Amino acid sequence: MRASDIMTTKIITAEPDMSIQHAAGMMVFAGISGMPVVDESGKLLGMITEGDLMHRAEIGTGVRQRAWWLEMVASTAELASQYVREHARKVKDVMSTNVTTVTESCPVGDIAEILERRKIKRVPVMRDGKIVGVVSRSNLIRALVTMAPEVPSSAENGDHAIREDVLASMKGQPWAMARENVIVENGVVHLWGPVVGAEEGHAIRVAAENTPGVKDVIVHFGQAPTE
Repeated sequence: MRASDIMTTKIITAEPDMSIQHAAGMMVFAGISGMPVVDESGKLLGMITEGDLMHRAEIGTGVRQRAWWLEMVASTAELASQYVREHARKVKDVMSTNVTTVTESCPVGDIAEILERRKIKRVPVMRDGKIVGVVSRSNLIRALVTMAPEVPSSAENGDHAIREDVLASMKGQPWAMARENVIVENGVVHLWGPVVGAEEGHAIRVAAENTPGVKDVIVHFGQAPTE
């Protein structure tokens, strides 16, 4: 799955000379938390988000007076930048210009990693220097809901086949269970064996739960398999 499969193509954008109040109103009424800023030719200039509008003098959310020693160590440029963020009236003065973008062919997994690493909520999708879509966290969640593969019922897989699939799903993992510790009865997977750490136990259980045909997973860590 790639960016082109899940991106929003009806893009709401802001203009650099748009007022802060106008941009804030657009986000509120559209139910979005950020939008690209483009010029008249459609060139991407930056992004404006709720985070850029959090500290504003007119609503009393500006950064509070710092301790005197912090004021001393803060550079003039830093204090000037803070003043602009709190008092500027146009989008171009508060927007973020260091924008991460992706192409339409970018894998969804890479987009999720970018959003997490950069601590951002959306990325513009570009084609030939122009923005053609936006992928947000909500797009990823929708993809999870609408595009997840269906899991076949246990009737389609016998217990033997399910057991082999469970073992295969753990193959090569350092926390994988031994073959003799995995038993399947009527689609229910029983995991036996020695006590394992909490994280290893979660991984083993999830691997079993994600196996097609599994009805339930029951763990018996710390016990020997029953005959």
